[in-house]
Amino acid sequence: MTTPYTRLISVEQLQSLVTRRVPLRIFDVSFDLADSAQADAMFLHKHIAGATLAHLGRDLSAHLASAPAASGGRHPLPTRDALAAWLTRAGLANGMQAVVYDRHSVKFCGRLWWMLKWAGHDAVAVLDGGLQAWEAAGGATESGPALPPAPAHPPFALGAPLRRMVDTGHVLRHLGEPDQTLIDARDAARYRGETEPLDPVAGHIPGALNRPFTENFAADGRYKPPAQLKAEFDALLAGRAPASVVCYCGSGASAPANALALELAGYPPAPVYAGSWSQWCRTPGLPCAKG
Repeated sequence: MTTPYTRLISVEQLQSLVTRRVPLRIFDVSFDLADSAQADAMFLHKHIAGATLAHLGRDLSAHLASAPAASGGRHPLPTRDALAAWLTRAGLANGMQAVVYDRHSVKFCGRLWWMLKWAGHDAVAVLDGGLQAWEAAGGATESGPALPPAPAHPPFALGAPLRRMVDTGHVLRHLGEPDQTLIDARDAARYRGETEPLDPVAGHIPGALNRPFTENFAADGRYKPPAQLKAEFDALLAGRAPASVVCYCGSGASAPANALALELAGYPPAPVYAGSWSQWCRTPGLPCAKG
């Protein structure tokens, strides 16, 4: 039995799984926040051979006004039941290895990594370096639409959540308390409130620290070594309790990239505030900070 990959998987390791025909599903989570149609266009242009498109707006969010959601914000988290139904349609069975990737290091595919953990599926890993690393190593790609996968049979069954989601009420109740350290994954200008291209209010949740998710990666798009990540997060937290960390971003899409980096650094799994800044700044009466 193959030992599952649960955080990162290298190009060479994925190629080995493919060669040995180990049961797995590969998901392309490439996206463009400014133009959601680009997700389809990028996938049609090129994707890893055999991959399935996981569209942030359609598949990984409760995109219909009538659909129940587990969070608010620009990309409301679907319920666990809705996620299980989509995973079944996407052909992921409980015993399969899942691999997620995109074209921006781990800007968006971390969302599906975290969601699968939240669904109780531990065998999910991020392709380190993404599509660029796969192509550089000569990995097979293809163009055009993917063949519809055969639905998983039996259907994907939810397990006990392996990662925690927290909501706005939780963040508010613990605001300013030592048992909660918020880490904002957006770029520094958005965190400081100097610019805000996507949400109606600029700034950040009061007391939050800033760790742009892009700082987790080396120049080649792969995650930095664990020791380097640990040194950087130790400096950021400056003695704050590791168990107090809660990750957030703009809409819950890039915060999991920080959550994964923390785990690679040896920190305990951090909860994700799924609604993130887009839900916080739209909730009347909540404090917002700048600078």
